Amino acid sequence: MRASGSDVIFKIVSLFLVAMAVLAMFGKLRYPGQKRLDAARCPTCGRFRNGKGPCACTKGNRG
Repeated sequence: MRASGSDVIFKIVSLFLVAMAVLAMFGKLRYPGQKRLDAARCPTCGRFRNGKGPCACTKGNRG
């Protein structure tokens, strides 16, 4: 029994959508250390801070 072209395309599209749904579920998981990464961001501009000093946006230096 041969499948028509539209049946094959439907199967490919449905498998793609199922795979994307599985990837979305894994993407919503919280990874260990995520809270510490969020704490390393500047609350004003959202950039990552290096070290313990203030961010460049609060010092007036946008470089």
